[in-house]
Amino acid sequence: MSTPSSTGKVTVGDAEIYYEIHGDGPPLVLLHGGVDPSQTFGAPLAAMAKTHKVIAIHMRGHGFSTDSDAPWSDELMADDVAAMLQHLGIDKARFMGYSLGAAVALQVAFRHPELVEKLVLVSVAFRTDGDYPEVRQAFEQMPAMAAAIGSQIAASPLAQFYPDVNWETMMRKSGEMNQPERDWTEGIKAIEAPTLLVFADSDSIRPEHMVEFWKLLGGGQRDAGFDGSLRPASQLAIIPNTTHYSLIQSPLLTEVATAFLTQ
Repeated sequence: MSTPSSTGKVTVGDAEIYYEIHGDGPPLVLLHGGVDPSQTFGAPLAAMAKTHKVIAIHMRGHGFSTDSDAPWSDELMADDVAAMLQHLGIDKARFMGYSLGAAVALQVAFRHPELVEKLVLVSVAFRTDGDYPEVRQAFEQMPAMAAAIGSQIAASPLAQFYPDVNWETMMRKSGEMNQPERDWTEGIKAIEAPTLLVFADSDSIRPEHMVEFWKLLGGGQRDAGFDGSLRPASQLAIIPNTTHYSLIQSPLLTEVATAFLTQ
């Protein structure tokens, strides 16, 4: 993993939100997927820190951040991110989020649009039916299985990396926050920041939903013209030979994200 130039914690309500800063350049907020921040904060962070000042944030209850009794939501975590940036004196940043982190980045764009210069959204659905049914079923079963799953994680190397995480609580809250139906169609339509959508070709998200998401951002409306001048400001990438769970480690992901963010 990359060595941070600085670390810190910011108190937001009853939680302390941990952050690391890596690299130099335009600020890029990097938001991890659920359960394991190290998936995002390994090779992907090191790659993005070559061109950006990366602010890597551990969401509440994850990694080195603490938690409160409040139920989790993408909205709550987005407000945590906004409070963090205010503390750091960052008025505008680029955002790259994976899975849970992409949902949080979307909520930052909805709730705090003034903070967002560009968005890279990796493997996220904007509506609950964007996920395959078996994914929805897994979330529904997660709270009841939290103790069993949590004890398995507590006995794994991951628990040694993040020793203060309550794994049973994490699995319960993760399942609960994904129970409500959501439809962020109108919010997507209102996004003004150029956005890159990235999916795996064998993702947990239906391909029809990927295309629908792309069209809400102005893509897929017409031929871009011989000189490409009619292309939309946002972009779509589907990374071959990847799944929802392996996509974050693909060198192609950071390649297309870097190209989008630096153009």
